[in-house]
Amino acid sequence: MKNKYWLILIIALAASLRLAGLSRGDTVNDEVFYGFRAIGLMDFDEAGEQTTPLEWFDPRQNFAPHNLGGQASIPWWTSLSFHDHPPLVFWIQHVFILFFGENNFALRFPSALLGIASVYLLYLIGAGLYSQRVGLAAAGIFAATLNHVYISRTGMQESYVIFFILLASYFFLRSLEKENYFILTGVAFGLGMLAKYNSFILAPIFFTYLALLRRDYFLNKKLWLGAFLSLVIFSPVIIYNIGLYRQVGHFDFQLSYIFKQRPDVWKVAPGKDIGTLKDRLEDFIPRLANTHSWLFLASFAFAAIAALKAFLSRGRTFLKENFFLLLSFIFLFFLLLLIGPSYRFLTMLTPFMVLSAAIFFDYLYRIFYQILRQSAGWRRIWPAAFIFGAIILFEVFYSVNNQIIYYPLGSSPWLSSKARYENYNWGYNALGDFFSKEFEEKMPAMRFDVRYRFIEKIQERSLALARQRGFEPYPAMIVTYGNFDRGAKLWILDRLHIYHGWPVINLDTYFDYLAKNGFDYYKQVGFKHYYFVLSSNIVPSGDFQALVQGVRPVSIFNPRGEEAFKIYKL
Repeated sequence: MKNKYWLILIIALAASLRLAGLSRGDTVNDEVFYGFRAIGLMDFDEAGEQTTPLEWFDPRQNFAPHNLGGQASIPWWTSLSFHDHPPLVFWIQHVFILFFGENNFALRFPSALLGIASVYLLYLIGAGLYSQRVGLAAAGIFAATLNHVYISRTGMQESYVIFFILLASYFFLRSLEKENYFILTGVAFGLGMLAKYNSFILAPIFFTYLALLRRDYFLNKKLWLGAFLSLVIFSPVIIYNIGLYRQVGHFDFQLSYIFKQRPDVWKVAPGKDIGTLKDRLEDFIPRLANTHSWLFLASFAFAAIAALKAFLSRGRTFLKENFFLLLSFIFLFFLLLLIGPSYRFLTMLTPFMVLSAAIFFDYLYRIFYQILRQSAGWRRIWPAAFIFGAIILFEVFYSVNNQIIYYPLGSSPWLSSKARYENYNWGYNALGDFFSKEFEEKMPAMRFDVRYRFIEKIQERSLALARQRGFEPYPAMIVTYGNFDRGAKLWILDRLHIYHGWPVINLDTYFDYLAKNGFDYYKQVGFKHYYFVLSSNIVPSGDFQALVQGVRPVSIFNPRGEEAFKIYKL
């Protein structure tokens, strides 16, 4: 019963660290490129170097690299997946955005929920493989440690991947006792693959475990039924890639890279510049240090030393006791060497590092218990409890300092971490709040022509809904000038244009239209309100200063009180 209360306390801690101030931090990483497309389940994010089948097959286009000649309609199979990732994360985020709106909270909330659930799953795995004490220790560390708190507070895919890796691992370990769990293992594995291809690493882990320890299970019908179900769940991606290959001669972005296809449309492969094997090995430890607290890494290092000592003294017994954990480390390590040890990919390793540290703390507990076995009950355990409690408290502070408060206190790595820059507070959230208030219960009175028919359709749906709600037509346009983070601009400003029809252009385009059509072009079109958004990190040109002369700007501040943008409303 006491363990139950400890587990509830740990889950509450995990929820607090993942949900408190979840909307804080600007959307400046890859979460934007998932969330933006999840809004309308539309595989388009204005990436000129990585175009998508929606662009190739749009009826208005004659896309030269594939010589498609303009299709009568976009093929049905393009709705089954996305050109660079499987669809599950997009589908889940779409549901949450429909319910909570187009905002940071909706984008990140499912990641946070899965992060909380992952803490419970690691408890189950630790308790099943070792003991309830190990399970509780693992859950406690996992609940508090920065690396998992950080990934649970962003809308990236890795929180989903970690959840499904742990869920499938739990079911797999249970299936060694009750074979019906093989079916659930297949379901969890299929969902993991439908979230991200990296989840495939479970296949060699499970296969190697059975091949070396339980070969009899290869004749088990439930095992193969689970494998079949995983393929059924993953079938949308299979059908998508079959359709893509038949139409254009190559697979999706990730698979074409794996199979060394180099289609003209993806000659540039963003995210694939990971350096040589030597570079990846050299980056491994520094990037671990950048995304974990030094105290957690020290705990893991001691755990690794203790594990090596145990292996040397107990050999085969140690391997048998820790075989699943060791296999997970080996295959994940090679996966990270293959795809590169980026901050978000390293998060897949964290639950297994945590489990190793929990085993080590349980070892310390038993040592202290034996040394002080003649003492009263509480005196036998207080040294281990004190050490463990101090580490948990520090991890809580480290996570709060680097993820919940706006700007971390102290120097790196002792008190602050580079993980903070994955969702740093530059001031884009405040910019988004400004336009949310300006355009509240308003709709664009006019919009620019768009290149693609599929964008025009989604804008027409948005305008029809706005008219149905009685929104006021507002003849306004937004003009941007300066250095904007691409992801943040896509989420804060381009989203208003692509999904809702608000005219958003940059200053150069604004002047180009005037040069081609006359100085009063915009007035003739019907615009009456102009928002010139200037990023504060540049010195404006003379042309811009002349344009806004005499206009008092509205300053947009970041949470630190620094001016991030100026908005000149004409």
